[in-house]
Amino acid sequence: MIGVWNQSMKIAVISDIHANLPALEAVTHDLETWRPDQVIVAGDLVNRGPRSAECLSFVQSKVVTAGWRALLGNHEEYVMHHATPDAPRSGPAFEIRRASYFTFRQLGGNVRLLADLPFSISLDSPDGSEARFTHASMRGTRDGIYRRTPDAEVLLQAGLSKPDDRRPSIFCVGHTHMPFVRWVHGMLVVNAGSVGMPFDGDTRASYAQLIWCDGAWSAKIVRLPYDLARADRDYDETGFLEQGGPLARLMRIELRTAHSQLYQWAQRFEAPVLAGVISMEESVEEYLAM
Repeated sequence: MIGVWNQSMKIAVISDIHANLPALEAVTHDLETWRPDQVIVAGDLVNRGPRSAECLSFVQSKVVTAGWRALLGNHEEYVMHHATPDAPRSGPAFEIRRASYFTFRQLGGNVRLLADLPFSISLDSPDGSEARFTHASMRGTRDGIYRRTPDAEVLLQAGLSKPDDRRPSIFCVGHTHMPFVRWVHGMLVVNAGSVGMPFDGDTRASYAQLIWCDGAWSAKIVRLPYDLARADRDYDETGFLEQGGPLARLMRIELRTAHSQLYQWAQRFEAPVLAGVISMEESVEEYLAM
């Protein structure tokens, strides 16, 4: 038992790459220095950015050559929806989803790799306790956990529906693009933030380093500068800004400012666009004029 408790373990969690290849490359370079035992890619590898095909290929090569493990995110689901028979190809609902259609076409319509991604991953800590990973929460890929989410809610989001459920020693997510580390009733809860599109006002890439030492987990959020100008140029050079629809303009602002735009747009304009009251172009122009 003494030997088990003295074991060390390092896990890197990278999440929400969002087709930002320069940011992914910068984080990977840092990982090569830190040398974790395991790398978890916690969903949203693709979409909401210009280089989905390249990022998916990059991660898949690391899965094969370095043992990385990748998870399903809501943006993978958005892209996969375009492969379904009832996916629209015109009209307001399609215009709202035009960016993910760009991604779908960039991937050649082949969503098999996305469909094969698991919803969650469970690893054994050195003491036999569980380390649990998913994109947003165990309740779904869009159910985000924030720094101020009440403890009781976090327990439910971690998949603990009963008081006597066996609690993971660490639970790590992404999705919100806002990193944090906090303790919830003896469980270390970590949001790794976003590699490619942070929303906390800091444009640097974010990922989480998890360290098992002296019988317990600790966690650190790492922020890294990367070639933001190159990532910005990719919006033009790939055709994403032109072909991704008006919302691609807001995604570029998200990249440049590290602040969410799509959520605020949707709260005010999604329903009127779907109802045909206002066009996508008009809605984005009005949003930007606010």
